[in-house]
Amino acid sequence: SLIIDSGFTVLTGETGTGKSLLIDAVALLIGGRASSDQIRFGEDEAQLEASFDIPLTHPLLQRLRVREVLGPQDSQLIIRRIIARSGRNRVYLNGVLSPVHVLEEFAGTLIDIHGQHDQQSLLSNAAQLEVLDAFGRLPELRSQYRSTYRDWVRFRGERAELSAKLQQRVQQEDLLRFQRQELDEAACRIGEEELLQAERHRLGASRRLAELTSDAQERIQADAHGILANLVSIERVLGELAQIDPEMEGSVRFASEAKMLLKEVADSLRSYAEGLDADPMRLSTIEDRLAVIQKMKKKYGGTIEAVLETHNRVKQELGLLREADSELDRYDRLIEEQQRNVSVLARALSEKRTDAAQRLTKLVGKELNALKMASMRFLVQVMSSGPDETYGPEGADRVEFLLSTNAGEPLKPMSRVASGGELSRVMLALKSTLADTDHVPVLIFDEIDTGVGGAVAATIGKRLRELGRYHQVLCITHLPQVASQAQHHFSVEKSEVKGRTVATVRSLTGMSREGEIARMLGGERITQKTRSAAAELIAGGHE
Repeated sequence: SLIIDSGFTVLTGETGTGKSLLIDAVALLIGGRASSDQIRFGEDEAQLEASFDIPLTHPLLQRLRVREVLGPQDSQLIIRRIIARSGRNRVYLNGVLSPVHVLEEFAGTLIDIHGQHDQQSLLSNAAQLEVLDAFGRLPELRSQYRSTYRDWVRFRGERAELSAKLQQRVQQEDLLRFQRQELDEAACRIGEEELLQAERHRLGASRRLAELTSDAQERIQADAHGILANLVSIERVLGELAQIDPEMEGSVRFASEAKMLLKEVADSLRSYAEGLDADPMRLSTIEDRLAVIQKMKKKYGGTIEAVLETHNRVKQELGLLREADSELDRYDRLIEEQQRNVSVLARALSEKRTDAAQRLTKLVGKELNALKMASMRFLVQVMSSGPDETYGPEGADRVEFLLSTNAGEPLKPMSRVASGGELSRVMLALKSTLADTDHVPVLIFDEIDTGVGGAVAATIGKRLRELGRYHQVLCITHLPQVASQAQHHFSVEKSEVKGRTVATVRSLTGMSREGEIARMLGGERITQKTRSAAAELIAGGHE
């Protein structure tokens, strides 16, 4: 296992010893493309594992906790990747089997590899925008814009949803209005049907009722033989009896009361008979009304209760149509107001980004000059939306880092114009400028010293050492001027063990480090002079 401390670390060794294997391994660990060719001959699988202690203030820590990769109190991330010849490659995050895409989601915020590899966070437009905003100290303004933009998008979405619902209702409005008119006119009531059915039954038997009523009237009021005439005669006879025998006075009173009750029955029968003859069209009216009630029940749910419920629902939906119009007006006002806010904040962002882009361009230019890359032109371009005011989640701007490697050549996107070594030095210039705002905790540089030497190499070493104050920096180098600036030094050596080639990483300190720097200065033959020069370089690097 290899433990790399914070600060600036260099990895040196003769050509072909396998220094780049370490970079390849890290690239694989953070989601690089895996191949069975990377497995040692004669083995079925290769295993890689690394542990990262993530700073407690780093935003990546919260992302990992939200995804439950880390627990609430954890800050150590252990990545283990197994590459198998069978093709069943596996990734484990803190011991939990995870898809590779989960690793890829946060790889660019964990490690930047600059060199022949493609794990570089500053090559995408989205990352360049993030960097520019961080450099310009714009997170607060950008957060305010994002919140306003989200509200604006939400209002538009809610308005569109309401409008779609309203459109559906409008398409049904004619039907709803017809239903309401029909139900209003029907005016169904609970209990009405039962009353009408009872009345229809009576009216259906009206002839028989008339006959019975007439017969009863005849029996009560016939001139000579009716019950009432007989009661009158009986009352008179009882009156005579009472005159003779006062004990019969009670019977006279009962006969008188019976006569009065019978007269009431006769009056009732007369009224009932008159009612039977009062409205000969009533039966037809009742039949028509019952037909309306039956029709409403058939159309609207089968019961009077269902008909009344439908009636209420139709009235409510028509009411909602009226309310929706005013709600749409409210949304239109909200959207218009929020769009103005979005526009104001977007313009403020654009202005500040343009200013930050000019300053960043100038500072990176100075760094490139210091790295003896004066012929290289660097430009941070901010392209804002035109008059159509096209806004996105990050504002109205598209940011691109442009580069021209030689005088007279046009500026092109940075990822398309620089070689591995050139791009590494450009990235070093950028990282040096952005040191206190760049949040990627681990930086790895490979091929950064291609084609340079002397004073440029010393400048590169100083920049890398300075970056070590803000990041964990690992650099593969062939230049003693760079290696001497490091706080930690490892050497890669190749040897043969049991007939197999093995690359060994060894920590260098004191005399062993001095010897390695001397080798880098003078080759295989190390003299006292080269040792003295090496000691001087190391001492100068620690001043």
